[in-house]
Amino acid sequence: MTGIVDSARLAGVISPLRRALLSAARAAGDLPEIPDSQIQVIRALPSGTALAPSDLAEALHLDRSTVSNLLASMQRAGLVERRPDEADGRRVLVTTSERARALFTAYDRASTRILGESLETLAGDDLTSIAAALPALERLLCALLSAHDPSLPRATEERSTS
Repeated sequence: MTGIVDSARLAGVISPLRRALLSAARAAGDLPEIPDSQIQVIRALPSGTALAPSDLAEALHLDRSTVSNLLASMQRAGLVERRPDEADGRRVLVTTSERARALFTAYDRASTRILGESLETLAGDDLTSIAAALPALERLLCALLSAHDPSLPRATEERSTS
C-alpha cells in the first residue's frame, strides 16, 4: 500500500517546508535562531512540565551527555531553568523558562500568520486537498512518533478510536 505515496518525494517536501516556515517566522517576528536540538527539548517540556535530564534524554532518544550539553547551553541562553526535585533532593528537574515559552508563542503566531497568508495564494482545489490531507498527516506524525516511543498509540489505533 505504501507504493501509492512516493515517500522520497514526501520527505523532499516536508523538510524544506518546515525549514522555510521556520525561516519566514524568524524573519517576520525578528526572532532568534534556536537550533533544532534545543527546539526538541522545549517541545518535550511544555508549560508546567518538569523532567529530570535523564528522563528528557530517554524521551528524546538522546545520550545523557548530549542532553546535559544541550541543557547547559540552553540555561546560558535563558531557555530552561533547573531546580531541585522536591521528592528526591538528589535529582534536578528542568523546565522551560518564561523566555522560551514567550519565544515559542511568538514563533507560533508568526508561523500561523505566514501559513495563512501563503494558503490565501493557492487555488481552491489546492486548499481542499491540503485540508483533506491534514488528518492523514496527523496520523503520519503519530506513526512516526510511535515508531520511536512504543508507549504512544499506533496510527491505526488512533484512527479506530476517532
